[in-house]
Amino acid sequence: MNNIIERDFRKIDLNLLLVFRAVLLERNVTRAAQRLFLGQPAVSGALKRLRAALGDELFVRTPHGVEPTPRALELAALIEPLLAALHSGLMQKPSFEPAQARHVFRLGLSDSLEITLLPMLMQRLAREAPGVRIITRAADTPRAAAMLDAGEIELAIGAHRSAGPRLHHETLFRWRFVTIYDARHIRPRGARLSLAEFIRHRHVLTSFSASLSGHLDEALARVGRQRTVVLSSPHFATTPFVVRDAPYLATVPDFIARRWCAALGLAQSPVPLDLPEYEIAVLGKQAGAHDPALNWLIATLKTCVADDATRKGGR
Repeated sequence: MNNIIERDFRKIDLNLLLVFRAVLLERNVTRAAQRLFLGQPAVSGALKRLRAALGDELFVRTPHGVEPTPRALELAALIEPLLAALHSGLMQKPSFEPAQARHVFRLGLSDSLEITLLPMLMQRLAREAPGVRIITRAADTPRAAAMLDAGEIELAIGAHRSAGPRLHHETLFRWRFVTIYDARHIRPRGARLSLAEFIRHRHVLTSFSASLSGHLDEALARVGRQRTVVLSSPHFATTPFVVRDAPYLATVPDFIARRWCAALGLAQSPVPLDLPEYEIAVLGKQAGAHDPALNWLIATLKTCVADDATRKGGR
């Protein structure tokens, strides 16, 4: 790579090499011109330029056409594999073979999504793509686009909305808020928490903005109610252990609630408010929308989510 001198290539372009190859194969300038769909003067002119650039006659006229010089035969042995490799690289569509891949993906996502997605993803990689490695970084919605632009991550996974034409947006799954608690500390009167019970108990909040209120508090305010938040933390991982050990409620996405309830024996209840459904999406730069490696990873994540939904539905 370091021995390449760019100015040496200014005398030669790819078309001259194609003319050289055609004349070498046909041993006849007229037939070479027909092969290239060019006029004979154009081929003769290209040969003249190539001879001047390489300092060799290259082809010698004979009664039956032209014959290559020793220098031309020497060049042919070098040029043919180079042209074949160039043609293959330019014309063949890129592919990704997971079983043979040695690839590192950089993903930006919250710890709740790490807990939800990574066990499933890593299990599948161990079977299908053992050479693939994953690096994750904390990336909330406000920072995701900037991290993609800076090349810090290749994909952002989270509650991302479409970010316009410069970023690729693809829905991964949809979710709702649910409320978790430990039934040893909190015992609803019915099968689910009532709004009165929801308000009466104290709450743990996950807040990336270091606030004691969030979207849920806005929804409560619309119906004239207010809750008491006793802990606000930017880390989801803290929440289930606090709830397990004390009489607190935590309202969290259903996808992480399922993991915590299964692992720690917590209970969950629908939120006693009219709340919308949300989505988790994959966000990436448009330049990577046709990257076979990234497309494979997105498809694999979707398969993990679908398989998980099937298992839950079968229980």
